[in-house]
Amino acid sequence: MAVTAGFSGLRRLCKWSGYQTTCKNPLASTLKPPFEIRKDKVYDQVARKLEQFIRQELKPGDKLPSERELAQSCKVSRSSIRDAMRKLELMGLVEPRQGAGTIVRDSSPNAMVNPLFSVLMRKRKHIAELLDVRIMIEPAIAARAAKHITPEQLARMEEILRRHGEKVTRGELAMEEDSEFHYTIAMAANNSVLLHVIDVLMDLLRESRERNMQVEGRPQKSFEGHQRIFTALSRGDAKAAEAAMRRHLEAVMQLVLMQQ
Repeated sequence: MAVTAGFSGLRRLCKWSGYQTTCKNPLASTLKPPFEIRKDKVYDQVARKLEQFIRQELKPGDKLPSERELAQSCKVSRSSIRDAMRKLELMGLVEPRQGAGTIVRDSSPNAMVNPLFSVLMRKRKHIAELLDVRIMIEPAIAARAAKHITPEQLARMEEILRRHGEKVTRGELAMEEDSEFHYTIAMAANNSVLLHVIDVLMDLLRESRERNMQVEGRPQKSFEGHQRIFTALSRGDAKAAEAAMRRHLEAVMQLVLMQQ
């Protein structure tokens, strides 16, 4: 399997160590720190930089460095790398493979087409419509998750809520915890298509969610909404989980409409 070129070759030519990268290949300079990333949209900047490098320099089957190596080289958090890689995966540029890491996918036009992502990208400014889609599907996802969620997933959600609560207490935004919470519910629903739909929606609504979280009282209300959803899921109560998710998202929708 030809995975020795591109980033695999880059890893032979570059010494990935801590926050310093010494490159012998001029093509690798596109990933040489600092990444010149603006702090307002770190994950988006990382995704664009990696997309450019993948399209120009790599080929299908090439392996990317690990999340830790990319975070150290780019001088950004691992959560920013995760968000960036998730976006590239939704675009069809890369795919995670069990035991092999993240691999570059076929970049031919036909293989690269992701109809859902393309359509929703054109609808990026239609925040209310995107939220309406969430209200249509996420309550049903929560109901399904209540029937399939595992003890491990419940434990993960409990840990997410713990971190979420700590950030709210400190007056910090909890964007990562908010995304992880909804993503874990989608995973518990045990449907890969739904998982990708939620991933795309959460990504496109990121800016709107960041604004909403800065409204006074909103972080606490969001946290309380997540607690109600978690309680229903932990009881395996599908109807209560569906109702709690609907109530949570409708509160978000109301806030968005007030801002427009």
